[in-house]
Amino acid sequence: MVKETKSKSVALKQVQAICRSIRTSPRKLNLVAQTIRGLSAEKAVAELTFSKKRIAKVALGLLQSAIANAENNHNLNIDKLFVKEAYVGKGLVMKRMHARGRGRGARVLKPFSSLTVVVEERGE
Repeated sequence: MVKETKSKSVALKQVQAICRSIRTSPRKLNLVAQTIRGLSAEKAVAELTFSKKRIAKVALGLLQSAIANAENNHNLNIDKLFVKEAYVGKGLVMKRMHARGRGRGARVLKPFSSLTVVVEERGE
């Protein structure tokens, strides 16, 4: 028996791009995703370009990929695009050991996360 995966479907004028296995915690990535939710595509690109967060460069590449998907695959007008959704998912966690004093070891968690950006064309 194969378990069926439930994929989130997008509407007619919506385009999504997904980036998995981003090497940062979901909590930090969500701070970047919050800054672009609801913005127009042009303003969201500007926001991520000048953000001081390291992971904003990955989010910027994903947003540009979603915009390119909308333009090339679905023939949407890029001037009318806005970020409908930007949400973060939790990925796997690498567990490592860090040597401590008196022969002990401490666990170091290295989390991964995924980011999904959905852009939509605004209707007049």
